[in-house]
Amino acid sequence: MNKRTILGVPAGGCIGVVSVLMLGIVIGSFYDFQINEALANVTGLGTFFANYAFIPAYCLYPAGGALLYAGLKKKGDRFRFLARVLLILGWFMAVYYSNSYFGSKVRALFGYVPGESSPLLSVASWLFWAVIYSWVPFVVVRLADDADPDKLIAVGAAILVAGFAGDCLNQWLKQVSSRPRYKYLITLDDPQSEFRNWWQMVPNLAGNNDSYKSWPSGNMTMATMMFSLPMLTGALKNSSARKNRIAFGFACVYVLLFMYNRIHMTNHFLTDTCWGTLITYLTFALISSAFCRTAEKR
Repeated sequence: MNKRTILGVPAGGCIGVVSVLMLGIVIGSFYDFQINEALANVTGLGTFFANYAFIPAYCLYPAGGALLYAGLKKKGDRFRFLARVLLILGWFMAVYYSNSYFGSKVRALFGYVPGESSPLLSVASWLFWAVIYSWVPFVVVRLADDADPDKLIAVGAAILVAGFAGDCLNQWLKQVSSRPRYKYLITLDDPQSEFRNWWQMVPNLAGNNDSYKSWPSGNMTMATMMFSLPMLTGALKNSSARKNRIAFGFACVYVLLFMYNRIHMTNHFLTDTCWGTLITYLTFALISSAFCRTAEKR
């Protein structure tokens, strides 16, 4: 991968993303509450988007595992078992995160009621996620350009490691901040009385109370994974700078829609979404650069 690229696109793309997010943080630092008052409005379409639009981003986990599989397989027979394990790991990470963060919605669709319904319904809802992501490894392995196995290994490892690191960092920061969500504030007689700006942190106040886990946005951490899509397209056959730019443009639109949805659905403030995106984006940029530059030097 060209050293002048970050996450598969020229460095200017990275600078543009960071600049827009910093601008959003500055604006939100002054007008967070007012922006939510103007935009917040729970709708059926918004609920559907919030419940299922994350799937394309989580497809990157099995895609990363598939790249590792394709790259390691080219290294020889002694890497085949490791390749298979990492392939399954990438698929499992997508299933695990989907079921952990969004599984209650699917279990409800299957009619599962804890303590009342058959456990088989819960198993069926888990299998729903397993099937959703099962096609990804087959497609990516078939399309992967194995002429440069080191590149496939570097990109695949970067996606899996950065995705895991971003999620862990987000969960820790939610406890550090313990910022009240807008949807909780509007249940109060005086919402402004408990409103806090993102920098007014009260560490470990949140605990297990989701009402105090507004900053940073976890959904944005997940959605920001899409910025690694140009790395994926760059590791496939017939790759080109044009395809990477298209993938980058798609990721930008995807992330912006997610940012609007989180505000629209009363879950987050503008600064929550911008910080969640920025922190994850920089995490992905740092980890992917480390892996890909190491591969180049081999």
